Amino acid sequence: MSSESMNNEPEYRVVKNTEVPEGAGKVVFVGAGPGAPDLITVRGARVIAEADIIIWASSLVSPEIVADHKETAELIDSATASLEDITPAYERARDEGLLVARVHTGDPAIYGATAEQRQILDKLGVAHESIPGVSAFSAAAARSNVEITLPEVAQSLILTRLEGGRTPMPAKETVREFAAHGTTMALYLSAARNKVLQEELLAGGYAPDTPVIIGHQVSWPDEVMLRCQLKDLSQVMKEHKFWKHTVILVGPALAEKPMVKRSHLYHPGFRHEYREAEPQAAAELAEKGAQA
Repeated sequence: MSSESMNNEPEYRVVKNTEVPEGAGKVVFVGAGPGAPDLITVRGARVIAEADIIIWASSLVSPEIVADHKETAELIDSATASLEDITPAYERARDEGLLVARVHTGDPAIYGATAEQRQILDKLGVAHESIPGVSAFSAAAARSNVEITLPEVAQSLILTRLEGGRTPMPAKETVREFAAHGTTMALYLSAARNKVLQEELLAGGYAPDTPVIIGHQVSWPDEVMLRCQLKDLSQVMKEHKFWKHTVILVGPALAEKPMVKRSHLYHPGFRHEYREAEPQAAAELAEKGAQA
């Protein structure tokens, strides 16, 4: 193979969890889900049950999530802790070969502040991995019995938050620009500035009557789920004093009785890897401009 052809070869690597030698320490970021103890994954619950150290924030994670632990496990409440306060537990994992369950609300990959922790773990030489969790937007959609992606209505989901908070947003990531897409949006960390949020969503192009779902403390005992139109979003949130722990879903797909067009997936005229198309039904699809 010539050097020129070698230079044209694509570069890639296989993504996999680091293999941990027997007796070595490890940190596992566990997604606890939105609140309800029975929404944690089986894998996440197993890691908590086996962990030597469990780090969790009592302000965000239900105590029931971490209740099933071994007798010798050490529980560290990180509700008032800084990263520097947590780091010694990671050092102990390395030095003593311990399993640490770092329990995060929702899904650790979404607003989980795990990247900075993984950076420290890499410097310490501690193996780490993540277990996904049910995020608040997903739980809110399920509780509202809606599908956030509907054929020819919305086929995308934008997860974001309102800019202007304590954490800066990238210049091109604004609610107004995202709203211009007109698809389903899930907004986190934006409840306290609900008036500005409503204004930016409207300015971006959503109609005043766009359906909105407000999920407060989703799946917790004090959960409140509300529906309204975008034009009333701020007033509704202020009346209910929703300043935090609230996710907001916006978009035409969220209508209580949306105009649902049949998807191709279960149409008898649609052929895929596991099923042949019925000829007559395929012809009907073809007439509508769809490929069987």
